[in-house]
Amino acid sequence: MASTPNKRTGRRIRSVEIAFTILDAIRANEATSVTELADELGHSKSTIHSHLRTLESQEIIVRQDDGYRLSLQLLDMANDVREQVANYEVIVDEVDKLASETGEIAHFGLEEHGKVAYLYKAMGTQAVETVSRPGGKQPMYSTSLGKAILAFLPADRRREILEHVSFAPKTPKTITDPERFADELDVITDQGYAIDDEENIEGLRCVAAPVKNENTVLGAVSVSGPVSRSTDEVLHGELAESVQRTANVIELNTKFS
Repeated sequence: MASTPNKRTGRRIRSVEIAFTILDAIRANEATSVTELADELGHSKSTIHSHLRTLESQEIIVRQDDGYRLSLQLLDMANDVREQVANYEVIVDEVDKLASETGEIAHFGLEEHGKVAYLYKAMGTQAVETVSRPGGKQPMYSTSLGKAILAFLPADRRREILEHVSFAPKTPKTITDPERFADELDVITDQGYAIDDEENIEGLRCVAAPVKNENTVLGAVSVSGPVSRSTDEVLHGELAESVQRTANVIELNTKFS
């Protein structure tokens, strides 16, 4: 399931890049009219208008009032993306059970373009809401999901990802020293799970375990909770056991390619 970081050289099609920046702007609702999009993205109105007409003709966007929104065709595409992931229904069932069992937020994520992408999120009864959502991405080095995946990737793939990482601090606790981070990955390999100790979001601690077989890492499963409940004893005890158990069940019911 892994893909290389988006750092490849070679010819790129400018019009496609513009189209995707337009979609991103519409998605973020930063700008939806031709004038707003032109001002936001720094292109002429005629360029923006031509791209909008093309996207509308392909039914990727829908015109409404004085602007545009993303079409439901993208939702249909998203459903197809989920079906491309091995045993998505098993992942959903087990992550739901994990959230119910722990009362916290449970995630399943996988690596895309050198980042961790959220595939599924479930909320337990005590869960503290976060901005994470399916399709969203976060750095691998600051999240338990990302660290759990990195630690068990083949060495050449791990090295390829880390060569393109800028260790920018997300919080005061983010590990930004490459050597210290390498040591962290060794610890994760030994213990079988990863910890995010307020490294991505202040006040939130997470634990994750990889879903893998001998040669493949499909992704990782995690639980996140506030520091008030996620003590060291809980994090390294029952929560670590829960995510490892969930990962094992998903592994047993997944056909790896």
